[in-house]
Amino acid sequence: MADSHSLSLVIFCRVVDNYGDIGICWRLARQLQAEHDVAVTLWVDDLISFKRICPAIDVDAAQQAVAAVCVQHWRDQEGVFAPHDIADIVIEFFACDIPPRYIQAMAQRTPRPVWLNLEGLTAEEWVEGCHTLPSMHPQLPLTKHFFFPGFTAKTGGLLREGSLDDARRAFQADPAAQADFLANFGVTATDMQATRVSLFCYPQAPVADLFAAWRDGTDPVLCLVPEGVAVDAVSAFVGTNGALTVRVLPFVAQPDYDKLLWACDLNFVRGEDSFVRAQWAGKPFIWHIYHQDENLHHVKLGAFLQRYASPAVSAFAMAWNGVDTGAAPDWSALWQALYKDADGIAARAHAWQREMHSHGDLASNLLGFACSLRARPMI
Repeated sequence: MADSHSLSLVIFCRVVDNYGDIGICWRLARQLQAEHDVAVTLWVDDLISFKRICPAIDVDAAQQAVAAVCVQHWRDQEGVFAPHDIADIVIEFFACDIPPRYIQAMAQRTPRPVWLNLEGLTAEEWVEGCHTLPSMHPQLPLTKHFFFPGFTAKTGGLLREGSLDDARRAFQADPAAQADFLANFGVTATDMQATRVSLFCYPQAPVADLFAAWRDGTDPVLCLVPEGVAVDAVSAFVGTNGALTVRVLPFVAQPDYDKLLWACDLNFVRGEDSFVRAQWAGKPFIWHIYHQDENLHHVKLGAFLQRYASPAVSAFAMAWNGVDTGAAPDWSALWQALYKDADGIAARAHAWQREMHSHGDLASNLLGFACSLRARPMI
């Protein structure tokens, strides 16, 4: 990779999915600063959501430094920017409209910055043909390139810090550390004997039906749910009911959310950020995908399941996401299928990790591409 020392980089993030957008941008910002010595500024419009995953955030601050990253509260599309305000690399997350005056100053800067649109994650094949494609600005002498995370060597890969695997292996090899961590949330020694499940989903997930199946089952299940998730369904089952124990957890900082995933036997995740973290946890997981009009998200879900999942996981995930297969989901049967296929699912999870490792990590791949563009004459 080209030398990234002394590079400046800015990320513009608008929060649409409450925690996924800022979760991705915050992980990327921290990794670029900590592992690549890049001076990172993160512009974000929703500091309240940001604070839920990063307690150090001051929601009233216009500008603040957190984990050596400069965080700017993005209040509107106005502002005055001069060429010397512009970073070497400008990233707009998921096609958000960055301030027009910032773009104008980009065109006046010498040399002009590298401009990247970091897109959303999908397993669909078409992204390979769009990854790193250029798009020239219609009026200004600027070229933006599209950068796609993904699951193949022809995409940008997945976010993964360099120390993540070692930290996960050490934690998962230490039952006492797991018990101590979960004890912070009221998990008892008896709870630790149950099948441990984390649940992070959107409101439309069929939580009540699944909880009823767990409650009426024979195998003890401990379900750990972040506060504010599926409130109506969860509130009806809080505590111990039959074989099911439900505990509501406060939102935690991102490193502790990783530990939660590592400490559970099965993880229900949603959106993009927790979806990727579940893959690095090496445990079975069920993905609740962000809803799109005309059920376009079902296509995206199917593309991933075709690459990754066993028949048992696919059947459960499709039911969880409301894919109409012609029959009402039998949650007890689906749950038992996951149990029976547990060894195969675990083996697939580890094989998948090895495959994803071979593609490199998103932050390094993105920075390498940006540095290669900086070495070329800018159009």
